[in-house]
Amino acid sequence: MPSTISDLRKEYTLNGLDTTDVSPNPIAQFKDWFDSALTANVPEPNAMYVSTVTSEGRPDGRIVLLKDVTDAGFVFYTNYESRKGNELAAHPFATLTFFYQALERQIRIEGRVEKVSPEESDAYFGSRPRGSQIGAWVSHQSSVIESRDVLEKRRQELETQFADQPVPRPPFWGGYRVIPDAIEFWQGRPSRLHDRIRYRRESPDQPWTLERLAP
Repeated sequence: MPSTISDLRKEYTLNGLDTTDVSPNPIAQFKDWFDSALTANVPEPNAMYVSTVTSEGRPDGRIVLLKDVTDAGFVFYTNYESRKGNELAAHPFATLTFFYQALERQIRIEGRVEKVSPEESDAYFGSRPRGSQIGAWVSHQSSVIESRDVLEKRRQELETQFADQPVPRPPFWGGYRVIPDAIEFWQGRPSRLHDRIRYRRESPDQPWTLERLAP
């Protein structure tokens, strides 16, 4: 057993990655790696680290679940009045990071962020379990509360309020779409000489440029 944190290390040996191995479309490449994570039974392969920036220029991050991916971008849902919602309103850019330890892979996605349409948010909200729907109403996300009892009391009130009727989507809750301008695929390799393949473009109407980065 390592005696100190600095002694912790792992040699990555599973696979390599070259520009000739990947799709010319980074969304297709993402879906390929995502499907591989599903096949490998990676726990919650849609869990991603969402990085934003505060008004003071400080980085901020948290784990959020990816709920859709298309050529238009990567979608997640949250409270628009939460800390990340306020940060995205002020600085509408984010980075998404996926780490698949079992596959020795990492994916980083950078881009501009926009809200999805109300219709898209309504459709996803309607697909959620009823408990999660009520939970979206209960929590004034990121605000200070006295105790958990505050949440439980509010949940009971809302269960009574919405009894025997569909739970509507809160106006302060919905989706964001990250429109990527850079996507990097990282494959662990021996001796820390990892493979890094990056796609980048200046705008959504331009083609992707594919390049290899030094590890």
